[in-house]
Amino acid sequence: GCRVLCKSTLNHLQYLCRQERVECPQLGVTRKNLNDFEVEYLCDYKKKGEQEYYLVKWKEFPDSENTWEPRKNLRCVKILKQFHKDLDQELKRLKLRRNVKKLDHSLSHFLVQKAKQRKLLQQWEAHLNATREHKGRIFVSNEVDLDGPPKDFTYINNYKVGDGIILTEVAIGCECKDCLHDPLNGCCPGASLNKFAYNDKGQVKIKAGLPIYECNSRCNCGPECSNRVVQKGIQYDMCIFKTEDGRGWGVRTMEKIKKNSFVMEYVGEIITSEEAERRGHIYDKQGATYLFDLDYIEDVYTVDAAHYGNISHFVNHSCNPNLQVYNVFINNLDERLPRIAFFATRTIKAGEELTFDYKMQIDPVDAESTRMDSNFSLAGMTGSPKKRLRVECKCGVESCRKYLF
Repeated sequence: GCRVLCKSTLNHLQYLCRQERVECPQLGVTRKNLNDFEVEYLCDYKKKGEQEYYLVKWKEFPDSENTWEPRKNLRCVKILKQFHKDLDQELKRLKLRRNVKKLDHSLSHFLVQKAKQRKLLQQWEAHLNATREHKGRIFVSNEVDLDGPPKDFTYINNYKVGDGIILTEVAIGCECKDCLHDPLNGCCPGASLNKFAYNDKGQVKIKAGLPIYECNSRCNCGPECSNRVVQKGIQYDMCIFKTEDGRGWGVRTMEKIKKNSFVMEYVGEIITSEEAERRGHIYDKQGATYLFDLDYIEDVYTVDAAHYGNISHFVNHSCNPNLQVYNVFINNLDERLPRIAFFATRTIKAGEELTFDYKMQIDPVDAESTRMDSNFSLAGMTGSPKKRLRVECKCGVESCRKYLF
């Protein structure tokens, strides 16, 4: 009978069987594969004559059990390919010849650290995808340095209400059967004397600066309603990647995004403006800020995405961005608390980095709602992120203003 704790993973159970030389068909360990061990990563390389050897770190085994194996014994094609890719890139960076027969200690140490980093990033990627509630998948890549996942960051899908803040969701539902083609009393936007924001493809058609009122949980329309876009979440696959020019992490789309399409929301912890001021001084010393004022009507709340946020946490600034900010209201019509949505300003190619202007300017004179003219505060971006220090801009575009704030 099995005497192993049931909480053990399948890999660990298989490892125990092989270690004890015990066959177990239920676990997939048979006489045929009893001696098959899984490679976790490769630590070193050497070449003797025409034969190549690799120092193997075996999964579930300590480093003391690492062994040198000839290439013919290894069937881990993907790991071998990645090992040589990392090796070639490092040799190129060090300006060393690529046809080496033996690696020095510093080079093999780097390859081990790179393998460990990749494992941590893969685990983080899996965690992000298990946490997300949206369709778009998240990928993670760092081919620049040895930095692993960011510390003290929690992925969330919606606003997190901070301490001492009590929010009551208030919404009025529509009774439309076809919100796009036959709206009753202007549908949800009309109830607030605003215009329908989307076309039949879900692309925003109103000017930047005007609010978006989507249908909500009290509406008669179904989930396929044309006025339900932002609430469906991120629809595109995206990659969090390390930039090569010192801008830290960034985000690029893995798919083509058409102009005026919804891309993502900016979510984080909702805090008071007073608390934001206190935290801002701390973030200034760290050289970064994720504070986003919700000052559509009045400056009462701020979104802090420093420790709680979604993929927008990693989106960089550009003086010529491809994302535009809109204030969105769905289940909460409190104008002090809009949802912040990013829409594409142009067609964005697959592989292109996503950016928005941290100091976005919108002229309210062109806005069609006179009600917004008197209360409009640059689409919630006057102080978002909050302005304190003169921070150098590294976006690199021709129209760069040289400073973020």
